[in-house]
Amino acid sequence: MALISDRTSMGPISRAPIVAPGHTPSTVTDQISAVVLAKTPRWWFPAFAVAFAMLNVFLISVGYLFLKGIGIWGINTPVMWGWDIVNFVWWVGIGHAGTLISAVLLLLRQQWRTSINRFAEAMTIFAVVCAGTFPLIHVGRPWLAYWLFPYPNTMNVWPQFRSPLAWDVFAVSTYATISIVFWYIGMVPDFGTMRDRAQLPFAKWAYGLLSLGWRGSTRHWIRYETASLLLAGLSTPLVLSVHTVISFDFAVAALAGWHTTIFPPYFVAGAVYSGFAMVITLAIPIRKFYHLEDLVTLRHLDNMAKVMLATGSIVGYGYGMEVFMSWYSASHWEFFMMWNRMFGPMGWAYWILIATNLAIPLTTLWSRKLRVNVTYLFILSFIINTGMWFERFVIVVTSLYRDYLPSSWGTYRATKWDYMIYVGTMGLFTTLFLLFVRFLPMIPMSEVRMMLPQTKVRPIGPDSESAIEETV
Repeated sequence: MALISDRTSMGPISRAPIVAPGHTPSTVTDQISAVVLAKTPRWWFPAFAVAFAMLNVFLISVGYLFLKGIGIWGINTPVMWGWDIVNFVWWVGIGHAGTLISAVLLLLRQQWRTSINRFAEAMTIFAVVCAGTFPLIHVGRPWLAYWLFPYPNTMNVWPQFRSPLAWDVFAVSTYATISIVFWYIGMVPDFGTMRDRAQLPFAKWAYGLLSLGWRGSTRHWIRYETASLLLAGLSTPLVLSVHTVISFDFAVAALAGWHTTIFPPYFVAGAVYSGFAMVITLAIPIRKFYHLEDLVTLRHLDNMAKVMLATGSIVGYGYGMEVFMSWYSASHWEFFMMWNRMFGPMGWAYWILIATNLAIPLTTLWSRKLRVNVTYLFILSFIINTGMWFERFVIVVTSLYRDYLPSSWGTYRATKWDYMIYVGTMGLFTTLFLLFVRFLPMIPMSEVRMMLPQTKVRPIGPDSESAIEETV
């Protein structure tokens, strides 16, 4: 392990390799495919047992919710949106990094995305699955959730298309569909490799079915590259549109603390911020337990930390503009809302989000040493996602529990069922992710092989030396 660490941290961090030196296409294929085709590591079983137990907590709590109704939650008048909407926005935000890594960085030709895009895409899909459960159970009668779709019916009773809650249905469902297709298309070449390397008959049959007859021919590669670019072009607007639409849930409401035009850009920045934090949370244990330090190097961690620094700064600007506009607007409603957020009964939540989203990350990520300190980044990723959860909590709850009429003021306190459902969705996410890393290639073998020096086309001629592309 010391040898691997040394190989992945050679030279200045800004020029650290994307793939550690010494690899060949064969060794890359062997290392990645062995994660799936080799014997299941011992740590996987207790980890899956814990995740599955948390998933059962989710199933039990949702079953009780269907039996008793949403009155078991802490929501009340005036706080009719509680943890369910907070968790919905939080989970959708976590899913943003996968699409940005896969689509936007692909169009920008950022080669460092290759080792992390596959499991980031999987993270996106599983996070959207977790997010989708909350609106479903929040409607009270989930068996009638199909009413939100514009299906043909004889009564001509259509959804309220001027409601941002109906917009959410289209935005999130489109996002999930494109993400799943993009994720699957990217795995087709690797399924062909797994099919050829698998020993068990069922594994050969399953990977052969998923590979869609992939032979690695020139025609197949042309179609694969074309499909990837088209899907990247379709996915890129979704990175901006999905969380923008979700911010409209708040921004179109005439309520102090919600009715602001800055919500769309800083919701998007916050989503990317928390999404990259979750990618780091997943990448660090994966590279450690599966000995993938050669493929997920310090270069990847450093670049992801830089993205978090940039998006965190945008989020900080959004916080500052909220405070400034509450004063500059000369609206005593807005001024009281901000004062109440800071110094009211729930002011502690506001200062937690300031500390975890701004004070700690934005004062430390400027340091190059800390950006490549694996232990620190792992801890920081939890801190940031905690702060982003509190951001959604502050936006939802502290804008509702003290509104325009003091006679209608109330308070909010989550119940054990709120906690159980939230913890349960973490179990759902972890269960799906552990199954993914066990049965599917979590790093794209075909793309990583293209990063090796052996695959570079070297021009011939008197100026060839200056034209040769650097390996990493």
